Amino acid sequence: MKRDLAWIGSRPIAHRGYHDAAAGRIENTLSAVRAAVERGFAIEVDLLNAKDEVPVVFHDDTLDRLTFETGRVDRFTAAELKEIPFRGTTDRIPTLADLLDAVAGRVGLVLELKSEFPRQADDRLAARVAEVLAGYAGPVVLKSFDPEVVIACHRFMPDIPAGIVADRTDDPDWRRLFGPIERFALRHLLHGFRSRPNFVSYCVGDLPAPGPWVARRLLGLPVMSWTVRTPEQRAHALKWADQIVFEGFDPDRT
Repeated sequence: MKRDLAWIGSRPIAHRGYHDAAAGRIENTLSAVRAAVERGFAIEVDLLNAKDEVPVVFHDDTLDRLTFETGRVDRFTAAELKEIPFRGTTDRIPTLADLLDAVAGRVGLVLELKSEFPRQADDRLAARVAEVLAGYAGPVVLKSFDPEVVIACHRFMPDIPAGIVADRTDDPDWRRLFGPIERFALRHLLHGFRSRPNFVSYCVGDLPAPGPWVARRLLGLPVMSWTVRTPEQRAHALKWADQIVFEGFDPDRT
């Protein structure tokens, strides 16, 4: 049986933690995580496998944008990554285990498993995440842009809800990966009969859209909307979704 999903609708979800570079809190760092916990926000973070297949909290495939190191994240072990500081802060790259210790079940966690759509690598990440989450009793859900990762999450973590992330699939990265028919299927969640998502996470700029409307209105699935950066976007998102994934403002003050 899947864990309860009701908490998703209770509190806004801080995108990559409650980050603010001007205040020294960089995305996906423990400083941003602790700031979200202090404010009672749920937290969304990104997960990748390090070279030694330890899940780490980081968004990009490479280290270049956020650190003074260069190269792919999966060229470094988790121990090596934990020695690499983020630009403008003393924070290091945390592991998933570090994240769980910092949160300790006090707020909900939305864990996005990143994918470049290679099947074998995706299964390894889901398998390793399952090992780390074993015994964690706090509220947590999983999600991915990749339907195959969602399927892997169901297989390795049958008790934890897993959702699909989607948008209009119009940007160059999508066009590089997939043809028009595949992008159409992803945009409209036509893989749902296979991936069986427990919720949908859809781009705020692409709402309303048929896929999340059907999921929410006809199938009763929760919908969260990303990435909401203004009170105006929040108002728009909540016409079509149950919760926001936000950054750049404090939804409790608007």
